[in-house]
Amino acid sequence: MMFYKYLFLFIFLCASGVRAQADSPAIAAASDLKFALEEIATRFRAETKREVRLSFGSSGNYFRQIGQGAPFQLFLSADEDFVFKLHDSGRTEDRGLLYATGRIVLFAPKGSSFAVDARMAGLKQAIDGNVVRRFAIANPEHAPYGRAAEQSLRKLGLWESLQGKLVLGENVSQAAQFATSGSTQGGIFAYSLALAPGITQQGQYVLLPEDLHAPLRQRMVLVKGAGETARAFYAWLQQPAARKILTQYGFVLPAEAAK
Repeated sequence: MMFYKYLFLFIFLCASGVRAQADSPAIAAASDLKFALEEIATRFRAETKREVRLSFGSSGNYFRQIGQGAPFQLFLSADEDFVFKLHDSGRTEDRGLLYATGRIVLFAPKGSSFAVDARMAGLKQAIDGNVVRRFAIANPEHAPYGRAAEQSLRKLGLWESLQGKLVLGENVSQAAQFATSGSTQGGIFAYSLALAPGITQQGQYVLLPEDLHAPLRQRMVLVKGAGETARAFYAWLQQPAARKILTQYGFVLPAEAAK
């Protein structure tokens, strides 16, 4: 009799754990969203009493993981093409929703060897003077912000000069850590991270012109099988309170016609 009592308890606890996981869906988000989305999720929890589990990383890596069946219920990508490809492969409910366009900055930590400017003349001078030894960007192979950094450096004729000096972050958040820590002479990363608490005190940055790179059109989508809480969070991200937080972190909101 005691055996069945403990067996019942074990099954109950396992079932409760499964329900808890289902009620707090895993959300895959581009790392440029780290501070903004954490703030949004805090508001969401307070107002709805629902829980979400946020994971931040490179959009390209999450694209591959979701394509291989990783149990994420909502994907917020920094590159809308990853969402389109997942939909084409049957992984998502639809083609999702454009939620923002991102921007990039050139950053130099305190004591760096170059001054920041929008056309990177100061960086070019420092490179020509052989005083830039390490420069941080996200890995262009799977991080959209890394691709934008590469495009900008190529357009200004600095890409070849920086070969052998680049420190590649696994995602744009790691690139920001490299650029702000003093372990590099600077870097290029997301504007949303430059606006995060504590970053602005660690150096100087300048917003880079949009004509230097392809637009960072960011799209979110529900993965097939998404549950009620994931759907509620998806809807909440479209509400004025969430959109206001995104603008506070430098994201450009899409016009209704662009959705």
